[in-house]
Amino acid sequence: MNGVKCSRQPVTSDVPQGSVLCPILFNIFINDLNEGIECSLSKFAEKDLGLLVNSRLNMSQQCTQVAKKANGILACVRNSVASNREVIVPLYLALVSPHVEYCVQFWSPHYKKDIEFLECVQRRATRLVRGLENKSYEEQLRELGLFILEKRRLREDLIALYSYLKGGCSEAGVGLFSQVTIDRMRGNGLELLQGRFRLDIKKNFFTETVVRHWNRMPREVVQSPSLEMFKKWVNVALQGMV
Repeated sequence: MNGVKCSRQPVTSDVPQGSVLCPILFNIFINDLNEGIECSLSKFAEKDLGLLVNSRLNMSQQCTQVAKKANGILACVRNSVASNREVIVPLYLALVSPHVEYCVQFWSPHYKKDIEFLECVQRRATRLVRGLENKSYEEQLRELGLFILEKRRLREDLIALYSYLKGGCSEAGVGLFSQVTIDRMRGNGLELLQGRFRLDIKKNFFTETVVRHWNRMPREVVQSPSLEMFKKWVNVALQGMV
């Protein structure tokens, strides 16, 4: 602070990395960190929350770390249980999938190699199911009722945006999205403003990528009367997207 570093102090509490509650608990712990400090202060975390990102906002290291953890768990599942869908799919969704989706709105991959690297995790999982070995990956997903991971990420993004627009997250991000003033008879009637940036990296931010897909959604999806109805309709719409 003001060019001076304090001495190191022991940490007496922490949060489990990779857990669903990790970001919330971390924010609780550091929320009052700036009380009594009379200067500009920036609070941030990367590795402490189980996320890795370099100074250029490249998420490749995070993708590699996540895939390694997920593949390790998948190997344990393969060696421990019977290869039928009633066992493999629930274990995959409960033990493996959370690793490739933890805080993914922040580190969602945009490089093709990273996207495919993560998708290979799910490919290995579907190949474990007896009776599907000779079918294509797309056929395996249809049989198991799963989406490719890119669609799963998009689905969660759209759900988060729907909740925001309905007022569920208004205090957390005032002004993140702006509705386009257009003829209500065209488009889906709830189209959002797409930003323009000089730097390509900003085009991959959550607030931009989700808007692009939201504006392509059918009217009946974006104007769903409830979150449950939105989830149902967005699943149907995603069948023909990405």
